[in-house]
Amino acid sequence: MITILDCLENTAAKFPYNVISEDTNKKITYNDFVKNAKSIGSFLCKYQVTRSPIAVFMDNSVESLEAMMGVVYSGNFYVVIDALMPLERIKNIFSTLKPVAVIFDEKCRKQAEKLEMDDNIYLYNELVQNNVNEETLQTVRSRMIDADPLYALFTSGSTGMPKGTVLTHLSVMKYTKWYAETFNITENTIFGSQTPFYFSMSVSTIFSTIYTGAKLVIIPKQLFSFPVKLIEFMNEAKINTIYWVPSAMNMIANFKALDNKELPYLKTVLFAGEAMPTKQLNYWRKHLAPDTLYANLFGPTETTDIAAYYIVDREFRDDEPIPIGSHCSNCDVFVLKDDDTLAGIGEEGELCVRGSFLASGYYDNPQKTKEVFVQNPLNPHYRDIIYRTGDLVKYNDRGELVYITRKDFQIKHQGYRIELGEIETAVSAVKGVYECGCIYDSAKQLIVLFCAGESLTAKDILIGVKDLLPKYMTPNKIFFLNDMPHNANGKIDKKKLQEIYQAGIKQ
Repeated sequence: MITILDCLENTAAKFPYNVISEDTNKKITYNDFVKNAKSIGSFLCKYQVTRSPIAVFMDNSVESLEAMMGVVYSGNFYVVIDALMPLERIKNIFSTLKPVAVIFDEKCRKQAEKLEMDDNIYLYNELVQNNVNEETLQTVRSRMIDADPLYALFTSGSTGMPKGTVLTHLSVMKYTKWYAETFNITENTIFGSQTPFYFSMSVSTIFSTIYTGAKLVIIPKQLFSFPVKLIEFMNEAKINTIYWVPSAMNMIANFKALDNKELPYLKTVLFAGEAMPTKQLNYWRKHLAPDTLYANLFGPTETTDIAAYYIVDREFRDDEPIPIGSHCSNCDVFVLKDDDTLAGIGEEGELCVRGSFLASGYYDNPQKTKEVFVQNPLNPHYRDIIYRTGDLVKYNDRGELVYITRKDFQIKHQGYRIELGEIETAVSAVKGVYECGCIYDSAKQLIVLFCAGESLTAKDILIGVKDLLPKYMTPNKIFFLNDMPHNANGKIDKKKLQEIYQAGIKQ
């Protein structure tokens, strides 16, 4: 198989009448899914371009999945845009991306029409009614290779400008093969999908579904505020596999929802995106069947989704961290100290990754690409590109990788990778702000903002950034200082801000 389309069609030939995905409004078989994607792709071929970005401006739904694959059929790559993202941030992304076209649905129509895309925005309902042109699709397909881009995901950028990570067909197929084999994903798997399609964790469920003939059930977002109703939904759908951010799992544990409601079908529990609190994991382990598989997955968007994993195989105290384990098959991870030598047991260093899971780099951002996709310092003899994750880790006495923290000021909050610099850039734009600095309280999972300025209130800041930052990047605590502390280089002293914050907590 050369591309993900070969994989999709191969699965559809095996299981044509199996349901590939369903949401609260629609369910669709593999056979019909392929037809709808081809209809969309046939229309998009009118642009006569390939390997170019096309935006999908839709919430998680069966139809958004069809639109994503429709883009791929046209020989281009899709970029899913968060429909709830502030318009200014979308425009920042589009200034880099310059998408050929945008596909939207009725729910997102008003926001989509503000994107200034002239006539290059299309309603899903109109595209899907287009006739399939097999000849045109085959012509496009004959030129596709596995190194072509499949999608790009935009994440937070330290300069205030989001950056788009580009992943290829090859990277996704290699990664998906490992994921499906490791966690026994088959045509009998029923995923309960929690993560947005613009978030890298969704890649694992989407493409392992396509790879195996599984079923992807899209769980309504609002249910994650009502744990009992969520459990009832999962049981009705007979969901047997989940891959969620820990905050979603914590919600069920914190409300002790499993005390009175069971999840008899659930046999595989995977989690990633942020540290899983052991106390809450122990609650799940206590309440699900003893043979349930639990795994902690770890990796950035730049490694497709995951680079290291740990299948929970022993008991942990509530105050013990869950390891991130070891490398995935066909993916090499290692730990480099500051002098670019390998770290030993107990020595802290930066997690580095090499192999076919790696992204091609950042879209239209060669400088940032060169900073983190670098020649392996352990191998000067031939081209051997590694990704420097910026994550500090160490090996424990069992030889398992344990996550420590971020090397820079990037954080993981509510499952999202966030550059604190992007928050600072947005806050700096608020009227009256002279200087600002952000730190992160990882223990309490709080984004903490310090500001210096004139006559400012927390309300002023929150109103000022409302149209610049998505909700998950909004500061949770705001403090005002007469003067910001600076280090010898004239930069805002983040360590001093940490000290001020800690001193305030102890008071």
